[in-house]
Amino acid sequence: MPADQQHVHPSDHAPLELERFLPYRLSILSNTVSQGIADDYQARFDLSVTEWRVMAVLARFEGLSAREVAERTAMDKVAVSRALARLVEAGRVNRGTHEGDKRRSVLALSEAGWEVHDVVAPMARARERELLAKLDADEQAWLSRILDKLLGPPVPPRSGEQGTGNRERESAAPA
Repeated sequence: MPADQQHVHPSDHAPLELERFLPYRLSILSNTVSQGIADDYQARFDLSVTEWRVMAVLARFEGLSAREVAERTAMDKVAVSRALARLVEAGRVNRGTHEGDKRRSVLALSEAGWEVHDVVAPMARARERELLAKLDADEQAWLSRILDKLLGPPVPPRSGEQGTGNRERESAAPA
């Protein structure tokens, strides 16, 4: 049998122990938590996880461009673009043009978008509370500090950027 067709035995390699590999564990945790929240809103509002994340970011930072939404969510630009197209088509996001630069589009939740947000955000906060209830107060504080340290500084606001535009609302962290 030629050398390139010989059977390679797994013991000849050092496979990653995925159950101990931090990026894998964080991914599993993120997917599990996100899907738990998504189960609540997907059927009710026909809203994908990506669409909800886009809406949550726009609720917090009105007037972003699609590129800025992608930067703030660390999501793929194409996925954000598709989500935005669906949200605009569904009437949940308004797309306008920037006053100083007509080539730049600006995005904001529509009234219909705010109606969905105002139902989903409390559901997301409730799921977050359920998850954090598994930790005592010290563990919650440590988790927050560790995540802040690993994630680094948040994307800074643009000059003159307001948090929630004309609305004083607390937005849930995207799930």
